[in-house]
Amino acid sequence: MHFTSSPSKFKHFTATVNQLSNHILEQFKRKEQSVRYQQPERESKPAAAEQKRRRVKQMIIRRIREHETEGPSVRHSKADTVPNQPNMHSKPLIGILTDVVLPSTQYPFGSRTPFIRQLVSEGLHKGKFIIFGPDDIRLRESSVLAYSLDERGRWDRHLSRLPDVVYNRLLNRKMEQSVGIKQVRQLFQNKKIPVFNWSYFNKTDVYQLVSKNKAMYKHIPEYYVNPTIKQLHNMLSRHQFVYLKPTAGSLGIGIYKIASQPDKKYLVRYRQDGSNKQESFHGLQEMMKFLRQKEGSRLKQYFVQQGIQLIELHQCPVDFRVHVHKDGDKGWCIAGIGAKKAGLGSITTHQRSGGQIMTPEQALSPTFGRSAAKLLQDAKSVAIHLAQAIEHQYAHLVGEIGFDLGIDKSGRIWMFEANSKPGRSIFKHPALKAKGKASIRYIVNHCVYLGKARGRSTN
Repeated sequence: MHFTSSPSKFKHFTATVNQLSNHILEQFKRKEQSVRYQQPERESKPAAAEQKRRRVKQMIIRRIREHETEGPSVRHSKADTVPNQPNMHSKPLIGILTDVVLPSTQYPFGSRTPFIRQLVSEGLHKGKFIIFGPDDIRLRESSVLAYSLDERGRWDRHLSRLPDVVYNRLLNRKMEQSVGIKQVRQLFQNKKIPVFNWSYFNKTDVYQLVSKNKAMYKHIPEYYVNPTIKQLHNMLSRHQFVYLKPTAGSLGIGIYKIASQPDKKYLVRYRQDGSNKQESFHGLQEMMKFLRQKEGSRLKQYFVQQGIQLIELHQCPVDFRVHVHKDGDKGWCIAGIGAKKAGLGSITTHQRSGGQIMTPEQALSPTFGRSAAKLLQDAKSVAIHLAQAIEHQYAHLVGEIGFDLGIDKSGRIWMFEANSKPGRSIFKHPALKAKGKASIRYIVNHCVYLGKARGRSTN
């Protein structure tokens, strides 16, 4: 058993200490009475007795704490295993679901540990955090073996009741489709535990959700899932170039840029083994044969997307990552915007392929001058409305979205992707670190809001 400061444990602890101290004080009184009987001229003083009582109580507390710190690394107590009935007046128990749980006291969540520690620190006075993986959940007992930060800032592993809300940071797409995760989701649904964000977005599914909003439809590039050769030909006739992307891809992996040449050839550019590659083909049939050899059956899960002539810096295209968050009942808000300039010769703006992060002002001013500030506000407004459109159509809770927006040379704003579990690389830029802290705060605030809302609904 470890010493904790939760209300139920503290009451039990206090009662135990009082019982022990009263018992020992009674022994002292009996001894004093015997001494008084032998020496009647010496009278006891109430103040001295009270001081002695306090010393006894402090000694007992110290001994109990020393005993608890010598206990096992996994603790199991009544407070951790009480039925999953949240108290609407108490701070919510916030769960962070992650797919990396290591036997380490310093970095139990690998490279994500600093981010998770930031969340816990931000929510220190707002709620209690537990962090766990899918395999840590005990379905039959409706409990979870989780980590939390102790009073000394160390990761403590213990058995806990289920949380009041779950922030899903599983970053493994395959794991999200596993039977185990489906069982975990079903458990959360049965217990009416809110979960955000539920899962990764499929790129074309997001397009369909947004397309149902007439005002936002204009921001979606033309696209076709599993395109035929005829559709590719027509797309290349209307646009100078197109992108071929996996519907469930990430980090720019597996993307091809296809352009038609004046001599009726087709140029395919892509990235492989850390290098930019390109191939030339005399016809679409030959090109598709090459793509099938590289991707196999995965090619059926690709979609073709209209290419956009984006603004450029030093002849390199630039796009924008916009982080939007739900802030409790206050609606959607912008946490931060970062511009990403593609590496020389790269077809994407990802850092792993040479991309560079900068402020949006640095990216927009060279092209739009004084109009850059208004265009930036327009991009923020579009991101908020896109988030509202997705939330309205999506079947599950959404509390965080990272949009990849593009702005063409005429100033038109396009949405390329929406990420339900966005990376946080833009917040490494010195000018955007404060925005990163705001993002952390929004996540915690929304967790607290959902957790308390659950408490109200179940009481």
